[in-house]
Formats: sequence, structure tokens, C-alpha cells
Amino acid sequence: MASNFLSTANPFLPSPSSSSLSFLTPTYVYYNSMKYTVKRELGLCEAANQPAPHSAIVTKRGLSISFITSFVLSLGRKNNANAAILEADDDEELLEKVKRDRKKRLEKQGVISSSKQETGYLQEVVYKLSAVGQALENNDLSAAGSVLGKTTDTDWVQRANIAFNKLSSSPDEKTQVDAFNSSLASLISSVSKNDVESSKIAFVSSATAFEKWSSMSGLAAQLKGL
Repeated sequence: MASNFLSTANPFLPSPSSSSLSFLTPTYVYYNSMKYTVKRELGLCEAANQPAPHSAIVTKRGLSISFITSFVLSLGRKNNANAAILEADDDEELLEKVKRDRKKRLEKQGVISSSKQETGYLQEVVYKLSAVGQALENNDLSAAGSVLGKTTDTDWVQRANIAFNKLSSSPDEKTQVDAFNSSLASLISSVSKNDVESSKIAFVSSATAFEKWSSMSGLAAQLKGL
């Protein structure tokens, strides 16, 4: 097809003899050399306009992942450090609480040791409640009344409150003292009215309040028969 195009395009061109071929050869070589040069320059231009190679993208991505990982790890270390500080604070606070509780126990033991008379008053309460409980179990309100007395102004009740006031050191202990005195008043009133059921209910409330107070105050181990 190329030979047909050449023969028809210019009838004045000489025939392809050896001289003509020697004439065309430099032009042909120059044309191909020029075409190669143009293609090479176009290739370089395209290469210059292309985005960064895949390896460069991977490198940037790797750097980003590495940075994020380092940041997360640093946060983890910071959180662990903060947790350690909080844990140390909790341990120190717990230790201080243990020290305070121990100090209170020692102080309370000192007060109990120096309160032999008050402990005797409370021991009398134990004996009174035990005798009343046996009488109520037998439905013997007369015997219960003789042990209790007619009012809360009896000597043994007054002595018991002297001990309560000296040995009660917390609001909870004082609450149990109030509950004991209130239940004891109901017990004395019910016995005087010969109300067996109400007397038993009031007795249980009185005994329960006294036991709770004895446990809270540390006197339970000092009282016999409790």
C-alpha cells in the first residue's frame, strides 16, 4: 500500500533505482529517528504528569498507620499511668480509712476497759431481759412485771442509760438506744395491761435493739448471756 501511495502521489519522482534509494535512505532514517525522539519526549512528559508510584503511596500509608498506632499506644500508656495513679490514690485512701477505724477501735476498747461500772449496769440489763423473756414464755405477766417495774424511771433502767450515754459514740448506736427505750416503755405498758401478745412483741423489739447496740459498741464480748 505504501508503494502504491508513493507512485500515485507524485508521478515526477524517479523510479526506485539504486541512486534513488540512496537518496531516500537518509530521509527515512531521519524520519524514524525523529519519530523515536518525539515518542520518547512524549513518554517523559506523560511520566512527569502521572501520579506518584504505588510504592510511594504505600510508603505514605505506612507512615500514616505507624503514626496512628504510635498515637494510640501513647494514649494507652497515658491511660495506664492515670489508672495507676488513681489506684494508688484509692489504696492510700483505703489505708487511711483502715488506720482511722483501728484508731477508733483502740479508743473504744480503752473506754470500755475504764468503764467497769457501766459494763456492770449493762450486765444487769441482760439479766433483766433474760428473766422477763422466761416469764413471757410461760405467759406469766405478773413475774415479768415484777422484774421490769412499773415505769421506765426504775433504777436499773436509769443506770442502763448512764452506760448507754457514756459508751455510745456513733449516731447508729444512739439510734439503737432510742429504739431500746421506746420498746421497753411499750413492754412495761403492755405487761401492766396484761396484754400477752403485745408484751411479747415489745420484748422482742427491746432485746433486738439491745443486741444491736452491744454489737456496734463492742460490748457484746464483755456481756455474759447475751
